[in-house]
Order: sequence, then C-alpha cells, then structure tokens
Amino acid sequence: MRYRKYELGSYDEMVAKHRWEVPERYNIAHDVCDKHERDRLAMIWEDWRGTSRRVMFGELQDMSNQFANVLEAHGVERGDRVATLLPSLPETAAVFLGTYKRGAILLSMSVLYGDEGIEHRLRDSGAKAIVTDTANRHRIPEGLVEVVFVLDSPDGGEHEPGDVDLAAELERASASYDVVDTLADDPAQLYYSSGTTGRAKGILHAHRYLLAHEEFEFCHDIRDGELFHGSGEWAWAAGICPLLGPWRYGAVQFVYARKGGFDPEEQLRQLSKHGVQNMFTTPTALRAMTGVKDAGSRYPMQLRITCSAGEPLNPEVIRWFREQFGITVLDYYGLTESYPLCGNFPTVEVREGSMGRPVPGWDVRVLDEDENELPAGERGEICLRARSNPHYPLGYWDRPDDTREVFGGEWFHTKDAAEVDEDGYFWYAGRADDVIISAGYRIGPFEVESACVEHPAVLEAAAVASPDQKRGNIVKAFIVLAEGHDPTDETAEEIKLFVRERHSAYAYPREVEFVADLPKTLTGKIRRIELREAEREKKGAHAPA
Repeated sequence: MRYRKYELGSYDEMVAKHRWEVPERYNIAHDVCDKHERDRLAMIWEDWRGTSRRVMFGELQDMSNQFANVLEAHGVERGDRVATLLPSLPETAAVFLGTYKRGAILLSMSVLYGDEGIEHRLRDSGAKAIVTDTANRHRIPEGLVEVVFVLDSPDGGEHEPGDVDLAAELERASASYDVVDTLADDPAQLYYSSGTTGRAKGILHAHRYLLAHEEFEFCHDIRDGELFHGSGEWAWAAGICPLLGPWRYGAVQFVYARKGGFDPEEQLRQLSKHGVQNMFTTPTALRAMTGVKDAGSRYPMQLRITCSAGEPLNPEVIRWFREQFGITVLDYYGLTESYPLCGNFPTVEVREGSMGRPVPGWDVRVLDEDENELPAGERGEICLRARSNPHYPLGYWDRPDDTREVFGGEWFHTKDAAEVDEDGYFWYAGRADDVIISAGYRIGPFEVESACVEHPAVLEAAAVASPDQKRGNIVKAFIVLAEGHDPTDETAEEIKLFVRERHSAYAYPREVEFVADLPKTLTGKIRRIELREAEREKKGAHAPA
C-alpha cells in the first residue's frame, strides 16, 4: 500500500503540488499503528547489553489496546493527562499509542530531568496517571499523581505500596479496544519547553499536528519498509515525531537503548550492524562522530538519507559525513511549537550552513519588528503565518493570556534571527532572546539560575550560552558568591553537581565563572545579552561555524 502523497522534484514543483488535507476526525494511533498489517515489522530494538527484539505491528496494536483498557479500568478519562518516565522500550511506544487511543493527553518526560523538573511537569499538567519503571519509581513525588503504573526494570529498583504492576495489568487486559472517536482538533500531546522567564511551559498539540510532519516525505524521502533510526529521546518533539512519523509511511524503526551518554563509535557500529537506511540525528551527535578515526571504512553504511535538526549544522560536519559515507546531511529547522519550518531536500541544491527553504505548505518569512517582510540579505526574525498548517498548537497549557499573545496574531514569532538570500535560502543568525540551545536541547536560563541560587554559596547567578566546539553552545553560569564562600574550583564543581542533580543532567552549567557583580538594567534585570556577547567575543575563534 502506498502512504506517500508526494513525489520529490524541483522546489517550485513541490510547493505548487502541495495541499493540506486534514480530516475532521483523526487519531494518531490509528494512522501510525492500527492501519498496518499485523504481520508487518514495526521495530527492531536492541539495548546496550545486546538484548534484542523484533516487534510486529500486531504486537503494538494488541499492547496499546491493552494499555487503553488498563487506563479505562483505572478511571483515566478522555482529556486526562498520562505522563511517562521511561527509557525507549517497545512498551513505551505502546503506552504512547494506548494513551492516544483512550483520548487522553500524553506527557512524555525524560529520565534526564532532575527531580524538580519532573515534579513541576506533573504538578503543572495535573497528570492523573504516570507510567514509570522500578529504576525511576523513587523520583515520583508521593501523592502527586493518582495512579502510578510501574514496569520492572533490569536496572533494579522497587515497587512502592499502592503502585499498579503494569505488566500484570496488561496480561489480564483485553487486546481489543474501540478507539475513542477523536476529532483532528482534539488534544493529544503535551510538550514542555523552556523560555527566558519562569519555569518550562506546556505546549498542547492536537492529533492533527502529526499530519504536518511531512519532512519524512520532503526531506527524508522515506520509503515503505526501509529501516529508519531517530537518535532523539522520546520526551521531545524531535524524539517522538521521528518515532511516530515514519510509521505513517510504513517504515521500520530501529531503536537503540543506550547505557548512558551518547557514544559516537557505538552509534556508528549499531547503524552499520543493522543496515539503517534512513536516519534523523542532531548536529551534536554528528560532530561527535567526526572524532571517530576512519569511520567510513570501519563502519560501512547502507544509509540512503541522513537528516539533522535541533541546532545549526556546521558546514565542515556536512563535508566530513559526505567524505566518510557519501551522503550530504540535510538540515531542517523548527521549534516545539511548530516544525519543520524550513528544510533541505534531496532533489534541491544544498547550500552548506543554510537551513534550506520553507517546507512546502509552510508560509515562513523574515520580518522586522513591525512584521514587515525584509529584503534579501537583511537580518530579522523568522516568523510563521499563524494557523496556516495543521501543526499550530492549541495553546500553552493553562495559560490563556500567553496563548493569545503568542499564537493569536497573524504571525508566530520564533525569536530566532536569520536572513534570506536572493534564492530564498534561510541562514540562521542566532537567538533573538536568551534561550540557550545546547546539543539540541532548549534550555531556559531562568530555571538554571533558580537552581544555582538554591545552593548556599550562591548569592546571584546568570546563565548564558557559551560557544562550544562539540555542543554548539554550553550553559555557562556567572556566579556572585554569598559571604563566607571562596571562588575555588571545588566550589564551582559543587555548584555544577548541585544543579545537575536538582535541575537536569543536560541543562546544568558546564562552566562556572565567579564575578563580583552582574550587569543589570536600571530596573534591576540581569543583562544576559552583555554576558553572552562577551562569551562569543572571547571564544569566537573556537565556536562552531
């Protein structure tokens, strides 16, 4: 069966042929899972121990139906929030699908979150249920969630009184379920994204948002039955969409469950071993791979397409990957609120360092402060015409004023700066605000600063992006010490560890600089821009292009 709508061609041809087709009723789980033949291969899964599984769509269909039945039996209703704190398992994917089938709203959390980040998301979303494993069970605050489903983990850990043994519940549940008849506009997915002030805000997406992820046609040129790998974690849009999106087109997912942090050599070994044909990854992962000597000869690939997103992609990394594997990495761009806005395509000229051109169907412009379109070569803000495609959010969770302000006008403002060349290619020029993009993660400085000042040695803190050859940027904290504390390396390491444990394993300051005071406006606000620009000037020669 053919699932694709479009054939690749020239950019103008693809734009001219594009049409949005959004049905009145639509459920993500049906589109990505239930429509497929039961004996069709859905996933090849392997973990760092060498344990492997082959999962058919029939198994996913049954397991997700069973989970939907379990949710219903435990009082989870349509519109309730179901949170997850799990590694990348076939069962995790089934939990996602079963949540959609029940008409509930999925909130997938990363095991990299600190305990405070987990508590904030659970409390802010009002999650009714959470699914976790014994290795992470101790991180769920007591009494915050009504129902706690727990899977056994090979990494140990214990069930707690009142927990629901999910494996036992699934075994007892029926594998038949009448999927809730959802409108395309019904809520399905809640992501949390950090901004410049306050804690992370929930961004609520409808079922229809997945229909906008046509990068799998236009950028990945995905083909029925080919083996696809997405390296993103299943807690962000850039992790969940590369899981669900390729299944819409009949691809097979290769999922590798890592032991810990990203190991570029092990990643290349797995891609080569399994013959992955189509891949989504991040510039940080690609930059790490460039450190592997003779990668192309040691790890021969069957890759046909490789795409990247999350942060700017260095031209030298594109050239390295082409030299090693004969493939030009295709960069695309977007945000949790909407993506991909721009991209590069296999049949269109790639200009190394550019994020490409607007994806067919996306009305993207570079505007000035008065929302006037700027001519070629002038720097302005990347903006998307609001409500012009199926990806536009339902809004920020429980924040109607922010929703009206951000999504209610004619244009959605990305707060990313860029310029467009004479041929319509977009060139990224940096953030227009203080959000830190590091290794593809979007990090709000306020949250880092708040975690820093909880340490007894810290009087004041400012967190900014500092250029880094490997990660693009890292979080750097400028610290004013409280009286009685010395600016030593030991103090700096204490602060880093404190923030890492309380806030997150990816958003802690990797550099700390002690200062006598912080630059501020007349009204007392920290001028992060002054610190950020000083860092760029200081490290400019070592920053990625």
